[in-house]
Amino acid sequence: MPEDRAEAARRVRIEAAERARNREHPTHTANPDEQRYAFARYPMSFTKGLAHDANLGVVSDAAHFEAFRAAIDDGFVEPFSTRVPVPTAPQTPPKRGCRRRQWEAPTAGLVFDLEGPDAQAVTMPPAPELGSDELAFEMAEVYELALLRDVPFSAFETGGGPALNDAIARLNALDYAQDGFPERPRTTDASGLLDRQTLFRGSSPGVENGPYLSQFLHIGGRNQTGELDLEHGKIPYGAQLIDQKVPVADEHVDYMQLWKDWLDVQDGFDVNDCGRGRRNAKCGPGQSFAGERRLICTPRDLATYVHFDALYQAYLNATLILLAMKTPFDPGFAKLSGMRDVFHPLSKDEIPQNAGGFALWGGPHILTLVTEVATRALKAVRFQKFNNHLRLRPEALAARIEKARELDRKFPALCGGFGELRDGIGATVEAVCDFNRNTVRQASALLPMAFAEGSPMHPTYGAGHATVAGACTTIVKAFFDTGTVLGLNGDPGCNRGKAGFYRNVSRALVFEPTRNGGKKKVPIDSRTPKPHECPLTLEGELNKLAANISIGRNMAGVHYYSDYYDSLRMGEEIAIGILEEQAIGYPTDDFVLSVPTFDGETVRIGRK
Repeated sequence: MPEDRAEAARRVRIEAAERARNREHPTHTANPDEQRYAFARYPMSFTKGLAHDANLGVVSDAAHFEAFRAAIDDGFVEPFSTRVPVPTAPQTPPKRGCRRRQWEAPTAGLVFDLEGPDAQAVTMPPAPELGSDELAFEMAEVYELALLRDVPFSAFETGGGPALNDAIARLNALDYAQDGFPERPRTTDASGLLDRQTLFRGSSPGVENGPYLSQFLHIGGRNQTGELDLEHGKIPYGAQLIDQKVPVADEHVDYMQLWKDWLDVQDGFDVNDCGRGRRNAKCGPGQSFAGERRLICTPRDLATYVHFDALYQAYLNATLILLAMKTPFDPGFAKLSGMRDVFHPLSKDEIPQNAGGFALWGGPHILTLVTEVATRALKAVRFQKFNNHLRLRPEALAARIEKARELDRKFPALCGGFGELRDGIGATVEAVCDFNRNTVRQASALLPMAFAEGSPMHPTYGAGHATVAGACTTIVKAFFDTGTVLGLNGDPGCNRGKAGFYRNVSRALVFEPTRNGGKKKVPIDSRTPKPHECPLTLEGELNKLAANISIGRNMAGVHYYSDYYDSLRMGEEIAIGILEEQAIGYPTDDFVLSVPTFDGETVRIGRK
C-alpha cells in the first residue's frame, strides 16, 4: 500500500536523523595565538584582504581584524560587502587598477545539510602554535618545497642531486625531526628520519611504496574501442576521454618574492585582474605557461593541477579508471543483489544472476557519491577555517620571519618569538634568501609562491583540498576491494582485462614518471622488501592520491603539513557518517562495507 511505503520512508529518515543527532558535537578548540598576540596586531591570524602596515606586514589597525572576526561570528554575509562602510572592507587606494578579491564563503559553516554529520559535528585539534618545534618544522618544510619546485619526482627515487639532499639534511637536523615527529606522524625511514623515499609523503598506509605520485595521476583506462589502455594516460568518461596531461608552467618563475608584491597580495588586490577593462591590459591565470602539456613531472606541475582542479576531480578520475579496469568491489558486495560476479567470477557451484548493479551498487551509484561528499566536506572545513582557527597562511608567516627583528623590537612582549622562529630554521631561511637573491636580486625570507595571487582568500586550517581528499577517497575505499594490487596480467581467476588492480601479486606492475613527463612500465618482483619496489595496493595508491593532492597545495606554498594531516581525517569522518546514514536506506540486502582508515584501522559500516 502507498501509505505503508510512505510510513516506511518516514521511519528511515527519522532513523537517519536520530543517528545524526546522537553523534557527539565536539568542543571546537583553537590554539591561543589569536588572543595571546592580539597586542601585536594579530600577527598569527589570517588577515589577508585587510589593510596592512607597509613596514611591518601586520594589519595597520587591530580594529579591522576585530571587526572581521565579529562579522564571522555574527554569521551574516552583508558585513563583508565593500558597500558597507565597516573596517572589514578597508578603503585602501587601488593599486595599478586592481580590483579586490573576495573572501570565499566565510559563512558556509553555519548552514545545515540533510545527510551526514552536521558541519559543526566534526572538528580538528588546535594547530601548531608560535614557539613550537612543530610549527618551525612545517614552515621549514614549506620553504624547502618551494626550493624544490622544479626537481622531477623521478629524482626522489634515483638520487635527487644536491638540492634534494640538502633539503633532507636541513629538515632532519631540526628538533621536531630529532624527536621523532611526536604530534603528527610522518612516513620515515628505518631510523625514524626522512630520506628520498619518505620525504613529503604524508602519513597513511602504503604512501611510502613505489613512485612519489599515485598511479591515478598518470594512468588511464581501457576505452570501449580497445585502442587505449593504462599506459596512454587517457581516462574513459563515457564516449569522451579525460587527458591526464597538465599545462607546463615556466620553470623558475615564482611570485611574491618582493615586499611590494607581497603587500599588494596581502591587502587583497587581485593581481591577476589588474588593468582589466583597459586597452592592451594583460590579465593572467596566476601562472606563466610554456604553451605545452605533459603528464605531471615536477612539484610545480602538481601545484598547477591543484591550482585549477575541481576539488573532487582526482577521485572522480580514479573511480572512472577503476570502473574501466573492472576492479573487484569490496568483499561485502559479494552477496548483494546483482553484484555477485562483480566481486569475483562465479564458481562452478554458483547460480548466475540475471540482474546486475547499476543504480544500486553499480557505477552511477559510486560516481554520484564520490562527488556528493565534497560539498559536505567544504562546509565543515569552512567552519574550522573561519569560525574556529583563523590561522594565517604560510605566505604571511614567511613575512613575519622576514620582519622578525622589526616585529620583536616594535612589540617587546613577543619576547623575540619571531626571531627565535627564524633562528630555529636558520639554515633553511638562509637557503631561501640565497634563492630570492639569485632570482629577484633581493635576499628576503619571503616564500616564493607558485601562484601570483598566493593563497586563496580564506584561512589555511583546515585545508579544503585535504578535507575533500579525505571524504572522497574514503568513499572509493568503501566500494572497491582495497587489498588488490596493480598487476601485469591479473589473476586468471579474476581475469577482467589486460591490466588493472587484482588480488594476484605474482606479477606486479608500476608506472614510473620520466623526466620529460612521460612514463615507463616496470614489472616488480613482489618478494623484494624495498619500498620503492613493493607491489602497489589499491589502498596505498588511494592514500597516496589523497596525500599528493593535499601536499601539492603545500608545494604551491599555500598550506602546511598539519593542514593536510588533520583535514584528511576530518574528511574521512564526514564520509563515514554519510555511509552510515545511507546504509539505513538499503533494507533488502544485509551488507557490511569495510573501510581502511588513514590511520591503518578498519571501520565496518552496515545497516544495523
